[in-house]
Amino acid sequence: MNRIGFLEASVYPIVWLILWSAFLAFLFLLILRLIFNYADPNPFGFVGRTGFKIRKITERFVYPAARFLANFRVDTRLAPLVTMFIALVLTYFGSQIIGNTFFIIDGLSAGIATGNPKIFIGFVLYGLLSVLILFIFIRFIASWFVFTRNTFLGFVMRVTNPIMLPFQKLIPPLGMFDLSAMVVLILIGLLQSLVLNIFVRP
Repeated sequence: MNRIGFLEASVYPIVWLILWSAFLAFLFLLILRLIFNYADPNPFGFVGRTGFKIRKITERFVYPAARFLANFRVDTRLAPLVTMFIALVLTYFGSQIIGNTFFIIDGLSAGIATGNPKIFIGFVLYGLLSVLILFIFIRFIASWFVFTRNTFLGFVMRVTNPIMLPFQKLIPPLGMFDLSAMVVLILIGLLQSLVLNIFVRP
């Protein structure tokens, strides 16, 4: 099954364009904020008022990164750079998750339309593994920037603990980086490829 489905071919390019356009607009605001952080313009002039508006718009996104840098005694004026990196990672993985979701829906639809249970089962398994990847990614990001454990994060932790804890014992965290999560994500990605080869591809 090598045919590209309707959602992948028609809807995903539009979603991808909207998502990355929003990222570029956000990136532009963060670059301006970074410049204003060091330029320190007259607060009563046009440039100063513009800088204040940009800081007000971006504050809720930059503040967690500033608090993170403050913990390591790094200049908090560099927080927009950290926020840029986080936004880039989230936009990339967000676009991948959306594309993967469309791929799964198209695959399930094809399995039903052709009456092929093998393809349907393959995409169900592939979809479950994709949800697991999403949860591990959320856990990985939350270990950096989420400071309170809400109900959803607790659920994510409970679902992923049986997989993550054995790997964390084998591969301890390196500072703030949980390398075991990267290893697990790679292994699940390989398992997804195996599922596609066995159930979907001729």
